[in-house]
Amino acid sequence: MNILQQPWPWYVAGPLIGLTVPVLLLLGNKAFGISSSLRHICAACLPASIPFFSYDWKKEIWNLFFVAGIFGGAALAWFVFHHQPGAVDPRLVADLQHYGINSHSSFIPKEVFSWKELLTPRGAIMTIGGGFLVGFGTRYAGGCTSGHSIMGLSNLQWPSLVATICFMVGGFIMANLILPFILNL
Repeated sequence: MNILQQPWPWYVAGPLIGLTVPVLLLLGNKAFGISSSLRHICAACLPASIPFFSYDWKKEIWNLFFVAGIFGGAALAWFVFHHQPGAVDPRLVADLQHYGINSHSSFIPKEVFSWKELLTPRGAIMTIGGGFLVGFGTRYAGGCTSGHSIMGLSNLQWPSLVATICFMVGGFIMANLILPFILNL
């Protein structure tokens, strides 16, 4: 049980995540990705004549069970191991304090993620604007980071390489240029 109470090193967790791809391919020629599950849910719940949602979503129901397993695993980890404090890098704590975020004992600082903060310009930009951009980018790129960066790269797909490079460049620009501006609002 002790091994479950600590973060796993990248050289263990990374290969385990990477092995998901060949296992899914071998078990039924299934492609790994999370964002497609939202499309399956919409196709199941909104029986409209929208062409994007007009397909046999039941063939992809395994994906919904996969996502349910992710939520179930996260809930189990929260309820079983929630008392385990996480380590936040002291450099990140110092950077966040520069922006007035002092909740360094939590991975979810209340100065950024709270109902009160949602009603501020900074909260609206980060939550609503960020959610829109993630959704738009996922649809525009034809998949999410897990689909492109794990599944697509392992299949040597050129569009996935381009998407992954764009994800990384966008993340660097956001973290180093745009986020400091938003946090100063």
